[in-house]
Amino acid sequence: MSPKSRTPEILSILNAEYPDASCSLDFQSPLELLIATILSAQCTDERVNQVTKSLFKKYRTARDYASAPLAELEKDIQSTGFFRNKAKSIQACCERLDREFGGKIPPEMDVLVELPGVGRKTANVVLGTAFGIPSGIVVDTHVARISRRLGLTKHSDPVKIEQDLMAIIPQPEWIAFSHRMIKHGRRYCQAKKPKCRECPLENVCPKIGVAEEVNAQLPGTGSRSPGRRGRFKPASSAGPRARGAGSRGKDQGKR
Repeated sequence: MSPKSRTPEILSILNAEYPDASCSLDFQSPLELLIATILSAQCTDERVNQVTKSLFKKYRTARDYASAPLAELEKDIQSTGFFRNKAKSIQACCERLDREFGGKIPPEMDVLVELPGVGRKTANVVLGTAFGIPSGIVVDTHVARISRRLGLTKHSDPVKIEQDLMAIIPQPEWIAFSHRMIKHGRRYCQAKKPKCRECPLENVCPKIGVAEEVNAQLPGTGSRSPGRRGRFKPASSAGPRARGAGSRGKDQGKR
């Protein structure tokens, strides 16, 4: 069966298993979600939520981030990792938001990806979760891994994976699909020890590359899980060529 022919059943199972799946980052405004998403690069959502609990009380506007001493902002987000580059990205992004958009988040993909530290994945998160705009499909490490195992894509590049998924998944499902895939990746389709026998998708999943991926991560093989190490380094490119989840640049990291 082709990926497109199997997609309705996959969506139906995911919808039944995770009917209320939503973004696991805590936020109360588009700006807060943008900041949290930048911080989530190479960091767990749980850690980000711990940091933003106090961060969002201290910094309430884009101008607050833009005008803060850089060293102080670095200290406030230090536990999220790669804090120096994240602080520079946040400050540069907020300076531009304050200067050009009155501190508001523009709900447009083409504009968002031009902001410092914001790539396509981050823009999709903000547009879909904060504004309800299905601009694309968020491809983080979970979505990328599960999509390959399900045979919905053969690619490893997040942009190409997103293009494959957008071609077979109805646009009204794009936002919820990402949230459900992320939940599924955490609960069943884990990188090192996938729970295939317990997985509700087992009967529709060809398990492409599962054995190879698991074996590659066994001690002594000399291989590492992708996207676990490296520097958080904001990229200057944007749009269709912008890098997504799991790459070194905008939107790097595990969510």
